[in-house]
Amino acid sequence: MTGPRLSLPDMARRVAQDIPDGAYVNLGIGLPTLVGDVVSPEKEIVFHSENGILGMGPAPAPGEGDPELINAGKQQVTLVPGGSFFHHTDSFMMMRGGHIDVTVLGGYQVSERGDLANWATDEVGHPPAVGGAMDLAVGAKRVLVLMTHTTKDGRPKILPQCTFPLTAAAVVDRIYTELAVIEVTPEGLLVREMVAGLARDELQSRTGARLAFADDLVALT
Repeated sequence: MTGPRLSLPDMARRVAQDIPDGAYVNLGIGLPTLVGDVVSPEKEIVFHSENGILGMGPAPAPGEGDPELINAGKQQVTLVPGGSFFHHTDSFMMMRGGHIDVTVLGGYQVSERGDLANWATDEVGHPPAVGGAMDLAVGAKRVLVLMTHTTKDGRPKILPQCTFPLTAAAVVDRIYTELAVIEVTPEGLLVREMVAGLARDELQSRTGARLAFADDLVALT
C-alpha cells in the first residue's frame, strides 16, 4: 500500500498513549508485542503474559536474553523488579476473572459492531490457533485491536460483518491501524484520528464498513 501511513513502531506508540498509568495489560501475539517496548517511562504499566508472567519487561538487547524467559508468542522478554511467574491456570484465572484492565490484540477482521476475528482465516496452510484470545476478548475490561488496515493484497479488514470465525462478538473498543484510530460506538465506527495527508474518501475506500468522522478529528503524524 502506498501513500501516507504510520510505521509499525508509531502504531504501537499510539496504542501505548491510550493505556492508563497503573494498568494491568496483556499484549497479544504479533504486532501488539511492540507496545511493550514503546511505553512512556513516566507510566508504570504491569504487563501480563498468558503463559504465566506478571511484570514483563521489554524485549532484551540482542544476545542478552534468557531462552527460558519467553512470552506467549515464544519471544524472549525481560522481567521488571517485582515481576513474578505462576501457573498457566492462575494466569487464565486472571484473564477470565476480570483482572486485566486492557488487552491489545491483533486482528484478521473487525466488524462495525466490534466483533473480532483473529484466530482463523481462509488461507490454506495457515492453521487456526486461538490460544487465549477468546478468554482475553471477553475477560479484559477494555479491548484494543492493533492491526494493518488491509490485507497484503489490499482487501479491507474492517467490515460490516466478519467472514472469518469469530473470536468474540461485540468486544472491541478501539481499532488502531497505520491509517487511523477508529472507535466502535453503538452507532457504528467513528474515526477519531486519521494519518496526516490522507483524504477521508481514501480511508473509506480502504474500509469495508461505513465510517463516520469525529467533529474534532485529529491528524496522526
